[in-house]
Formats: sequence, C-alpha cells, structure tokens
Amino acid sequence: MVGKLCDFLLKRKMFVYNYRLPLRHEGTKKKFMTELERNEREEFLAKEIVDCAYRVHKQLGPGLLEKVYEVCFCHELAKKGISFKRQIDISIVYDGLKFDEGLRLDVLVDDLVICELKAKDELNLVWKAQIISHLKLTGKRIGFLINFNVTLIKDGIHRFRN
Repeated sequence: MVGKLCDFLLKRKMFVYNYRLPLRHEGTKKKFMTELERNEREEFLAKEIVDCAYRVHKQLGPGLLEKVYEVCFCHELAKKGISFKRQIDISIVYDGLKFDEGLRLDVLVDDLVICELKAKDELNLVWKAQIISHLKLTGKRIGFLINFNVTLIKDGIHRFRN
C-alpha cells in the first residue's frame, strides 16, 4: 500500500524523496524502503518502544538495576516481533581512522532507533550528550533515553532526533 502511494506521489511530483534505502538483508534478497516508508517505520517503532517501556515499568516499578530493565524491555520487543540488538559497540571514524574506544549503546531497535536505558534517581546532562553522540556517530535519526527509576514512566521517557 505504501509503495503504491509513494509511486503515485512521485508521478504527480508531490513527493521529493524518490530514492530507496536498504533496510536489511534477508537471505540473498535485499529489501529497500523509501524515505516515506522509513519515516513511518521509525514512528511505528517509537510508539512501540514507549509501549514496551510502559509495560515494563508497570510490572516492575522503579528501584531495580538497569540490566533487569534492559532484559525485560527486550523481551517486550521480542513479544511484539520487533528485532533488536543489545550492547552494540560504536566505532569512531576520524580522519580515515577507526577508533574503538568503548562507546556502547544499550539497545538498537530494528537497526533504526537507539534506546539508552537508565535506572537512576536524577537525569544527568551527560546522558543527553551520550544519546546525541550515539545518534551522530551511527547516523540514526531517532533515539530514546528511558529512565525507569521514576514514579511515572512518562517522566522518564525522553525522545531525541538527529
């Protein structure tokens, strides 16, 4: 449906994004998605991430270790059939050199959205800088900083856009 809509808009010159981006490899076939499809997928994932964080917080509440929340958050993603990777190392490429300096993001959802999970009393500005750095270094566009150690989870979810 989205492909037909995109083709229609392209024919009418109403839509400027006419290139396709590689999504992921499945066997030998490559899937491609347009910019519109990528935006829709990112928004869908953003809603699902918030829902998963809500479910975990509702069941466990505040006060546990970050690792516990990470495992349960990823379990919620898996129940929804959403792919993810945990504890991904990020390399820094500078002046043609690649540096592996211990940067690591908590969860990468469907190779599109970064999630940094915390379980701390107060929000630290360093964490905001961390998620912004992760977005820039990976080229991803949406990231979440989720702090589970809050009374209301809506106060612990912060969305960032690159």
